[in-house]
Amino acid sequence: MQCASNQPPRVLIVESVSELAGIWARHLERQGMSVTVSGTQDEAIAHLAEQTIDIIILDLVIDKGSALAISDYANYRQPEARVIFVTNTSFFSDGSIFAHSANARAFVQSDTPPEDLAAMVAHYSDERRAS
Repeated sequence: MQCASNQPPRVLIVESVSELAGIWARHLERQGMSVTVSGTQDEAIAHLAEQTIDIIILDLVIDKGSALAISDYANYRQPEARVIFVTNTSFFSDGSIFAHSANARAFVQSDTPPEDLAAMVAHYSDERRAS
């Protein structure tokens, strides 16, 4: 999958469960996307400070740090980056995540099939690059 600029979408996955992050990363890479995985807030912030990202797949509940802090930093540092929040909890199940995160584009369960997640990443990265 190529974006409008003919570069692969640049994706940052922030997920504490390395097995799940690996499944997502491998599927996105097979789709031709450039993927980086971070397991903590500090790693994610450091990556966002150095690299341009199109899409962030961000687990709402990470072991070390705050997903909302990462989203806020991304919104400040890279306001065009889109965030797809994932969770295996009922936090923000009322949709209020969109009121708390200006760059949120989707909110899905962690067990969403990787191919569906890849389709969302492709859609939102094309949208980001078209704007």
